[in-house]
Amino acid sequence: MIDELDEQYGVNNCCRAFGVNRSSFYAWLQRQGKVNPAREKLKALLVKHHRASRASAGARTLAKQLQENGHRVGRYLARSLMREAGIASRQRRRHKYKSPSVEALVAPHVLKRKFDVTAMNQVWCGDVTYIKVGKRWLYFAAVLDLYARRIVGWSLSMISDATLTCDALRMAVELRGWPKDVLFHSDQGCQYTSHKFRN
Repeated sequence: MIDELDEQYGVNNCCRAFGVNRSSFYAWLQRQGKVNPAREKLKALLVKHHRASRASAGARTLAKQLQENGHRVGRYLARSLMREAGIASRQRRRHKYKSPSVEALVAPHVLKRKFDVTAMNQVWCGDVTYIKVGKRWLYFAAVLDLYARRIVGWSLSMISDATLTCDALRMAVELRGWPKDVLFHSDQGCQYTSHKFRN
């Protein structure tokens, strides 16, 4: 029977070409279509751990997690199970915060962590963060009234520069009716310590 298959499909030549033993090929052939309940259970656990990691875990991590649960799994078996389950590790690209090279003028720390403000428009705080939108990063600047704990101005941009923070402050000033003697507190990032923002 084996000789007939060899003649019909050229199995011998294929095995020789790929450096695979014929016995290994026929053992693999016999396994096709047969369900291994223990392997399927292990695969289901691996998929569960993979989902819990938000698809970021790779073969090494998944093997370690399964080992901690008492399963004898190496990273090569974990990789094979991942391939069978059709899953792969998807690492989120780390965001590289690009700061423009502008001059930094350090302002005195007037607030000194006294966050108990007694009136509106007494202390505003500003900060910049980034948000992933699709495949791109957007920078978000906000101005918060410390008394109301409410955002009173904001701005979005593709570039994290002084214009971003100035636009957020301008919105706050206009919405609050150009208040006087407001203390503005920030982390003194380059966007806030730039000449443009301070002016």
